[in-house]
Amino acid sequence: MMNIKKAGLICLSVLILSVNSLRADEGMWMLPLIQKLNSKEMSKMGFKLSAKDIYDINKSSLKDAVLQFGGGCTAEIISKDGLVLTNHHCGYGSIQKLSTVDHDYLLNGFWAMNRQEELPVKGLTVTFLDRFEDVSKEVTVALGTLTDPKAKDVALKTVSDQLASKAVGQNKYLKGRVVSFFGGNQYYLIISKTYNDIRFVGAPPSSIGKFGADTDNWMWPRHTGDFSMFRIYADKDNNPSEYSSGNIPYQPKRFLTISLKGEKQNDPAMILGYPGRTNRFMTSYEVKETSEINNAITILVRGIRQNVLMTDMVADPKVRLQYSNKYAGSSNSWKKAIGMNETFAKLKVYDRRAAEEKTFTGWVSADPARIAKYGQALTDVKSAIDGRARLQFTLRYYTESLNSIELTSAALRFGPKAEGDASEGRGGRTNSITPADYFKDYNFSTDKKVAKAMITLFKEKVPAADLPDFYKTIDANYQGSIDAFVEAMYSQSVFASEEKLKAALAGDKKELEKDPAFVTGKNISDAMLKYTKEIEQYRTLYAKGQKQYIAGMLEMKAGQAIYPDANFTMRLTYGKVMNYSPKDGVIYDYVTTLDGVMQKEDPKNWEFVVPAKLKELYKAKDFGLYALKDGRMPVAFLTNNDITGGNSGSPVMNGKGELIGTAFDGNWESMSGDIIFEPSLQRCINVDIRYTLFIMDKFGGAGYLLNEMKITK
Repeated sequence: MMNIKKAGLICLSVLILSVNSLRADEGMWMLPLIQKLNSKEMSKMGFKLSAKDIYDINKSSLKDAVLQFGGGCTAEIISKDGLVLTNHHCGYGSIQKLSTVDHDYLLNGFWAMNRQEELPVKGLTVTFLDRFEDVSKEVTVALGTLTDPKAKDVALKTVSDQLASKAVGQNKYLKGRVVSFFGGNQYYLIISKTYNDIRFVGAPPSSIGKFGADTDNWMWPRHTGDFSMFRIYADKDNNPSEYSSGNIPYQPKRFLTISLKGEKQNDPAMILGYPGRTNRFMTSYEVKETSEINNAITILVRGIRQNVLMTDMVADPKVRLQYSNKYAGSSNSWKKAIGMNETFAKLKVYDRRAAEEKTFTGWVSADPARIAKYGQALTDVKSAIDGRARLQFTLRYYTESLNSIELTSAALRFGPKAEGDASEGRGGRTNSITPADYFKDYNFSTDKKVAKAMITLFKEKVPAADLPDFYKTIDANYQGSIDAFVEAMYSQSVFASEEKLKAALAGDKKELEKDPAFVTGKNISDAMLKYTKEIEQYRTLYAKGQKQYIAGMLEMKAGQAIYPDANFTMRLTYGKVMNYSPKDGVIYDYVTTLDGVMQKEDPKNWEFVVPAKLKELYKAKDFGLYALKDGRMPVAFLTNNDITGGNSGSPVMNGKGELIGTAFDGNWESMSGDIIFEPSLQRCINVDIRYTLFIMDKFGGAGYLLNEMKITK
């Protein structure tokens, strides 16, 4: 058997060789390896940047103007005073948190007209990348020949803490974490700095920032002004600080120059951001599991729950505000699952993966040394996937349905906690949120309807042997009536109202263990933990097979463009502004304009309502500096950049590194893009920076913000 340390070094050399022949459109490239990119190819495409212009650990570079926003999106700094631009949907939760029925910033939008009016957002953070360090050797030695998942986790945490401590030294503002790449074949230490005094500067109303809503989500042509603005504040030394009225605007190492020149077909375009998760090494067995279990259950369950939420949201403005962010988060994944299954079928993703595995097997079989290293890889992956199928099915139903009931989640969040409590972690369980915070966004009758629908659906879809214990209570005490059980639980539980809960928390907390919502929640949580532990037995086998398979693919494809899957670390993707043809006889232009907003207007459909002021500006053609040469107002444009979830809010830059737009979505025809990149179809949808500035300036009346930006024509 090959020495583990030696194998890791070979994988690294394969990676370095592989980035010498790139396809310009595909790839989420690691910043430390940018110097290995084909600079001649990038130069031919029109890029004027060197590797150090993008990533330099000694001097300011473009990476210093890009940040992780709130842990799940990307954003960029666009002024000398720490002004941050991201998507409207990335700021959505923060905007909702700040909103009330009387001051509904989601519905009406908001613009601070001076620094004093900027609104602090409790709990929001932004994180800057300081640098990457390759620690593959150190981690490989530390993990040694460990195979037990828990032992490996402990060893990885230990070495990660040691490496981070050594790297950051006495700098209390820097943090380090070790991240796995290529299925555990490589490891990098990521050093970062997080700021937590973030204030809301402004955003358009949802009729602009979420124009088209669910109907247009993942679709092109798109006409959504999906942007919002925040500002980072720091202490007097420009370091992170808790909120204080004495804090001052952060002074960035780098902020992006904004270009009003615009873009045209085949212009160079690059994106820096934090893509979340891709699975470009996914096997055919995993494609089947994703499609037939994960996506299928998500589509069914979320569709039912969302119908309940939307009915109440349309009927009551307060409920709409309470559940807007919850609904948006759910529906985004729901529609993505629908699109992914559709494109899996259309693009024959399963068949293509199976063919790739057949090629891999043939390559392995041709050499005894390869058989020894990689011969068991696919067998191990298949055995793990097959072995966990029933457990995965059941756990997915628990996660999507019963775990979405807010009352039982609240019971576990605020109820008594025992050491080693099996319910730990369910429902985001933590006391960092107060009852007042929780109930601000909770509606009793809506949640009760959800509970009835979810408990009913779960019983219909999951075998009787896998039902949690509270179903026995339903049969024994309520003659099998789920409605009667739910009515009783919601009427009797102290977790159903803020007043009852506060009173209960002031008394004997042990009494809360008898609360029907706590008992039910504990049943659900204990069952989920049971299935999670049972699935865990397949983790070692899967991890072993996946690591060997990826290592083998790296070796087999040496000299080809290979990059690690996305894992919420900063990546570069570069390509072009580009249209596409979704089907025979149809070509989609790369740009949309305000004309399309007016064409889609439907005053009777909340998704396509157009604000009166925007119509006035359109009628007067009052577009200022932001119009196209032909007088139209640009809204969005397409590039062939390789992105995924987490890239939302990423800066789209031209060949000089100037900001031309903000990435916010992918197109419907490439919904399997996390698994397979399809060059002819995969496109990134971006808000044109000129539309952003037009809405901010002409529509929002916050043109004073232009004074702190650097804008070029």
